[in-house]
Order: sequence, then C-alpha cells, then structure tokens
Amino acid sequence: MKKSKVYTILLSLFVLGFTACDDNLDVEPEQDLSPEVATATPANIQNILVGMYTEARENDSYGGHIALASELLADDDHLSWNGTYVQPAEFDEKAILADNSYVRDIWMNGYEIINQANIVLANLDVFEDEDARAQVEGEAKFLRGLAYFDLVRLFSMPYEMGANGGELGVPIVLEPVLDASAIVYPARNTIEEGYSQVLNDLTDAYALLPEDNGYYASKYSAQGLLARVYLQRGDYEQARDAADDVIENSGFELVSDFSEAFNNDENSNEDILAFQVTSQDASWNAFNEFWGGYDYGGRSGDPDLSITEEHFDIYDDPNDDRAMFFYETDRGIATLKWQSQYANIPFIRLAEMYLIRAEANERLGTEVGATPLEDINTLRARANASLLDSVDLEEILMERRRELAFEGFALFDAKRLKRDIGDIPYNANNLVLPIPLREMDANEELVQNPGY
Repeated sequence: MKKSKVYTILLSLFVLGFTACDDNLDVEPEQDLSPEVATATPANIQNILVGMYTEARENDSYGGHIALASELLADDDHLSWNGTYVQPAEFDEKAILADNSYVRDIWMNGYEIINQANIVLANLDVFEDEDARAQVEGEAKFLRGLAYFDLVRLFSMPYEMGANGGELGVPIVLEPVLDASAIVYPARNTIEEGYSQVLNDLTDAYALLPEDNGYYASKYSAQGLLARVYLQRGDYEQARDAADDVIENSGFELVSDFSEAFNNDENSNEDILAFQVTSQDASWNAFNEFWGGYDYGGRSGDPDLSITEEHFDIYDDPNDDRAMFFYETDRGIATLKWQSQYANIPFIRLAEMYLIRAEANERLGTEVGATPLEDINTLRARANASLLDSVDLEEILMERRRELAFEGFALFDAKRLKRDIGDIPYNANNLVLPIPLREMDANEELVQNPGY
C-alpha cells in the first residue's frame, strides 16, 4: 500500500471527533489525535466499526463499482454502454489499463476496510462486556472476510478447487497500520491462502454475531456470505447447508412482490444484509448513477447502461414480473432495480439462498430443505411466472440469471461455471483486474497479473 493511502486511512479514522476524556476543557485537537486516543474506549472502537460500513458502502466498492465491473466484464451483448466515463468503457471493452482509477479505488477501498478491521481486532481488550466484544469482533471479521473475498475474486485467476490454489492471489495483511512510518510492503499470497482467510473470518463471524443485529451484519449475514463463498469454490455440500440454515432459521422471508425487493428506504423482509443509503449521505447510490434513467437520478447517458433486446431472450414467460421490470428512456431500456437514487442497496437477498440451495442440491442429487424444483418454483411463483414440472441444472442456472440480473453476479458466475464471454475464455487474462499501477510503483514486492 502506498504511503499516501495510509495517511488517508489515518485521516478517516482520526477526524471522527473522538475525545481524550470527559472534561470538555481537555480535548485534543482533532488533527492531533493520537492512535492511542482513537482506540482507547469501546465507543471509539465502535465508531471505527461504523466507519467500516461506510467504507464498504462507498461507490468504489459495494455502492456500485464492483458490480459495475462484474456486469460489464461479463457482458456478451446484453448491455450497451452509453456513458462518457473512460474507466467503465475499459471494462466493457475488456481492455483495462493498469492506471484505471476505478480499479485503483476498488483495491484501495478494500484495503481501507481491511486495515480498519485490523485496528478494531487489535484493540478488543478495551471491552469489558463480553457480548459487546464478541459482536464487534464478529462484525469486523465479517467485513474483513467480505473485502478479501472480492479482492481475490477480482484480482486473481478464477479459483479451481485442487487445481490452481497455489497461484497468486492478493496480499493478506492482518496487522493494523496506525503509523505511516511503520508501513510494510507485502507480497501477494496465494489464491488458496486468500480463500482460507475469508472462510476463517466468516466462520468466526457466524459464531460470534447475534441472530439479529439491526442494519448491521448478523449471524445469518455471515452464513449467507459463506454460502456464496462455498458456491464460488465449488464446495456444494457446504454451500447447500449454509443456504439451508439461512432459509430455515434466519426468520427472513421473500417479499410477496418481486418489485418490493428493490428501491427501498428501509430494509425489506428479504434483505439479509443491505447497505444503507440516505439523502443526507455524502455519497449516493452509484447503482442508480449508472443503471438509472436521467429522470430518476442517473447520468446523461439515460441510462449509462441500457439493456439490449438480447437480454429478454432469457425469460421463458412473458408474464414473469422480472421480464417486465424495466422502463423506456430516451436512449434505451433501463432496469427498474436501481431506479431510486437514495435507496438502500440489497447485498444478500434471501432469493439468492434459494438459488444456491437448489443448485447445490441438484449437483449433489440431494433434497436438503426442499427439492430443487420446489425452490425454483418458489421464486417463479413470487414473480408470477408459470411453474415448472421439472428442472435440471441448466434451468436452475437460467433461473439464477433471471432473478439476479444486474446485481453484480455476472463475472463471478461466468468464472465459476467456466462460461466464456463471447469468444473470450472464462479464464482469460483480461477478465482479471490489473494490480493498480500506483501499488506496483510503491511496492516492489508485488507481481503484476499477466497481460498488463
């Protein structure tokens, strides 16, 4: 990590208005707050933790840009890029430069989350309340595991169990950086080591977190993300069981109408985890910025990302609500999923758990929780699509495309399913993001990805 990046992290941590003591006349100036003061009390550690959610929700990461990269890199004629920004155009063209600022900021934001998690985890001794300590530890590990999961998925070759785990992943840093003079320059760990860290963090988070944690990560947020991780790895038994746990025990339920899962100011009954966005925030919902029409807060591309006619071939029933979840603009068709500029961002929906359980059961020839047909028909019934008499793996995967379209799954699904993008192989170098140029310049221990 570059020194300027570390100063940014420190600044974001130490201008939160922490005070050294209760005496209002004895307050350190904000610009002079020491790391010791910033990590001295449970309240201060809690503030850092809340800041981690804010970092994760930033446009650079889960506020839109990771999903944007995934959908454009995996696109094969279902999307049209109408925007003027160069960086997303490089994703669309599968011709990314190492100085792409979106790539740089995805990397930086991920490591900012990780560093803040490391700071929280290194200072748990300030908690006397064991329950409060466990919850903070669980949330920090959840967010660190999340960040590492997507860093390794984006900046490494697609994982193939038992085949390429020794190839280069991303640097794993578990010690906090509180002093820019003590910065280290780590080399890249392996893909397998990256996934091991993700699984360790999320498994710990599942054990530590409460079943209900308001807007923040809960026990079932961790289990839902574990189901996603196991599916990506091809560990179908673990993916099935994690998804089944969430469906059967979490208390979440599918909303009755497909449209109710999106554009909400409050979490829906389906949101296992959603990132919160309000009109008072400094940053908006970047999904809306790129996917929404101009009249609904999107950019002048109206929308920057429009849906082509080819996309509608995936729907097998014209009465399917998901086939009609679009609207016309002056320059193309926009998805209704991201119509509201300040709506919350659904990140783990219960519908995904039904899809994971159905796929894993089908692959394993099991019926844990429900049959694959029952799970798929549960989603189709909610969408007012005709029910099926039977399903196979291809039908389940097609149902996944219908349900999760334009939510950021496209690249990661293409890689795990070994599905080529047009004439580009699923494991092509240009479907892996480059290590950002500024990181390569600052850290001679890093090795650049092939092709850059």
